Amino acid sequence: MALTFPLDVESCMLAAGRRYADSPNVMTHQAYEPQVGVPRILDMLAACGVKATFFVPGWSADHWPRMVEGILEGGHEVAHHSYSHRIPTGMSEAEERADFERGLASLAKFGIKPTGHRAATWTPRWTTASLVAEHGLLYETNLMDDDKPYLLETGRGDIVELPPHWSLDDYSQYAFMWDPEIGHNVESPLKAIEVWRLELEAMRDYGCLLQLTCHPFLSGRPARVKALRGLIEHAQKLGDIEILTCDEIARRALKDPSLPKRPHKPLVVDPALYPTL
Repeated sequence: MALTFPLDVESCMLAAGRRYADSPNVMTHQAYEPQVGVPRILDMLAACGVKATFFVPGWSADHWPRMVEGILEGGHEVAHHSYSHRIPTGMSEAEERADFERGLASLAKFGIKPTGHRAATWTPRWTTASLVAEHGLLYETNLMDDDKPYLLETGRGDIVELPPHWSLDDYSQYAFMWDPEIGHNVESPLKAIEVWRLELEAMRDYGCLLQLTCHPFLSGRPARVKALRGLIEHAQKLGDIEILTCDEIARRALKDPSLPKRPHKPLVVDPALYPTL
C-alpha cells in the first residue's frame, strides 16, 4: 500500500486558465492545502507511524517552500510532478521537456533528487516515460493497464511503472467547484473509505499494489483526515500489508527477477477507420 499526496496547490487551477488567479474563491480554496491540509495530514501520518510520497509540482515548491520543508522534516518522499501542472498531451514534446526540467530544478533547491514522476492528471505523452528514464528516475506512476508494478521499456532504459487508478483517487469522492468545474462531489467520508477499504481487501487477496491518491485541499478536511486515518489503521491491523513510499516499492520491484516487462509504444490506428475528430 502506498499513500500518495499530490501537492498541486494553485497550479492545477492556473493550468485550467490564468484568469483563475483573479478569483479569491478559487485561490483560497487551493491555499487551504499548504496552510491547513498538509500540516494536518503530516500530523496524522506521524501518529500512525507511516511514511508517504508527496508529488510536488515545481510551482508549488517555489511558492510554498515551508510546505516542502515540513514534508522533508517528517521523513517523507518528495517526487516529481511537473513544474506547472499542465497536461503533457496539451504540450509539445519540447514544452514538456522544458516544464519537466524546470520542475527538477525547483526540487533541487531543497536538495531533492526525486526518483519518481507523476504526470499532471496521469496524462502523459507516449514519450514521457523515456523522459523519466533519461533523467535517471527509477519509476513513474501514470499508466492504468495493471494493478501490480512492472518494468516499462523505454528508448532510454527500463523504469518501474506503479499503476494508479481513478477509483483510488479522492477527486472522485470529494472534488467540488463551479468554475473551473473539477467535479460536483461531496461524498461522505464513510462512503469514500468504504470504496477504498473494499478495494484494499480485494487487492490483498490478489496480491496487488493499492496506491491511494489524496489531494490535501480535498482530503485535508477534518472528517476526511479522520476517515483516512481509520483506513490506515485498518490496514495495519490486518498484519500482512506493508505501507511503503513509492520509492521503496520501486526499489523492491527492481530487485524482483520475476517482475514482468512491457514495451511502451503508441497504438497504430488506421485513420480511415478512426478519423481524427
